[in-house]
Amino acid sequence: MSSSLDRKQQAWSALFSEPVDALVQRYTASVDFDKRLARFDIQGSLAHARMLAAQHIISSQDLAEIERGMAQIQKDIVAGSFDWKLELEDVHLNIEARLTQLVGDAGKRLHTGRSRNDQVATDIRLWLRDAIDRIQVALGTLRVSLVDVAEAHADTIMPGFTHLQVAQPVTLGHHLLAYVEMFGRDAERLADCRRRVNRLPLGAAALAGTSYPLDRAMVARELGFDGITANSLDAVSDRDFAIEFCAAASVAMVHVSRLSEELVLWMSPAFGFIDLPDRYCTGSSIMPQKKNPDVPELARGKTGRVVGHLTALLVLMKGQPLAYNKDNQEDKEPLFDTADTLLDTLILFADMIRGIRVNAQAMQSAARKGYATATDLADYLVKKGLPFRDAHEVVAHAVRACMQTGRDLGEMSLAELQALHPAVRADVADVLTLHGSVQSRAVPGGTAPEQVRAQIAKLRAELPG
Repeated sequence: MSSSLDRKQQAWSALFSEPVDALVQRYTASVDFDKRLARFDIQGSLAHARMLAAQHIISSQDLAEIERGMAQIQKDIVAGSFDWKLELEDVHLNIEARLTQLVGDAGKRLHTGRSRNDQVATDIRLWLRDAIDRIQVALGTLRVSLVDVAEAHADTIMPGFTHLQVAQPVTLGHHLLAYVEMFGRDAERLADCRRRVNRLPLGAAALAGTSYPLDRAMVARELGFDGITANSLDAVSDRDFAIEFCAAASVAMVHVSRLSEELVLWMSPAFGFIDLPDRYCTGSSIMPQKKNPDVPELARGKTGRVVGHLTALLVLMKGQPLAYNKDNQEDKEPLFDTADTLLDTLILFADMIRGIRVNAQAMQSAARKGYATATDLADYLVKKGLPFRDAHEVVAHAVRACMQTGRDLGEMSLAELQALHPAVRADVADVLTLHGSVQSRAVPGGTAPEQVRAQIAKLRAELPG
């Protein structure tokens, strides 16, 4: 009888009297998607091997052979020539089997003191840590793009909306900085999530730890972890870090979706505020005049997909007893797709935002509709001594009069305004202009151009160059 790795090359095959059914083999295998963990699996294995040698659990010669074999495997994987075998189930057994073919018994000794349970938990954490770092870079780049456009349009007046009704004048720069804040909170959430990702489970073995004198702290240092997991049962079964990442990613995609919705609206002829670069749009197969904002629309749709992945992981974990269960094989595809989708979306949006063409005239014209300076008139009357509720009532009558005659508040004569309340003076004209309105909002965080530029200067000091 050949060895267990030779007979179907499965780590437990000596126990079984018949081979795994072909459909079961396909149903339970994960190598098609978890092979993307290969680089991190090799990193973790090498750190584990060096620790085993340092603890005199394997020989220095075994370590040298393992390092030699892993270098060849890494080279083959990068070159695309590695032979991934479905019957070996996953990335771990594929690499271990190939290592044993290359270096013999030294390869068989590598798994001493560990299990696939703590091995995969380590691989996922290494992979996710790297993914978070790349997403953070993309978030920073998107925020810089938004800041650049905001700075160019710190004085560009547009209508601010509540309930999608014209509310008060704001500047486009101020509006875009709202998204800079949103994506900044996303970066904070991911940084906080990364701290909990960055704990080493290796050494927990299958669930109870191991009798070998492992130096877990050494492995943690070599792999750049902040520390080790404190409980072996939790270490192999915990997927909180993946759920937390998907939650943070879902919030980030919701922010993308809100921005997407505005870009779609603003690009429509009904608004005409912006035009997106052609490379981010498509035409119609039947209507030659169409220019469709496909990227924002698809990002809006992909948000639902990412939120769905979060739900899938929550449901996946909700009924699992300690410790590791095969259910957890289903954690990777939602996690991988979430990270891929978020990263690709952020990269696309960083370039797309930078290429937006703004129709400032259309924005300003829209701000004149809807009586956007009504609150300014009420504030003016309050400063003249009226209680705010009384001022509110006076302005409501002014708006009604304008609606009946098809005019804006700024088009009312001084006499008409004074007929509504004698406190009105000639200086009222200053507050009824769009420019005067935005200039008056000079409180920190307000839409006044000076405040927008102050916020931009602060962000420039924080964001990457």
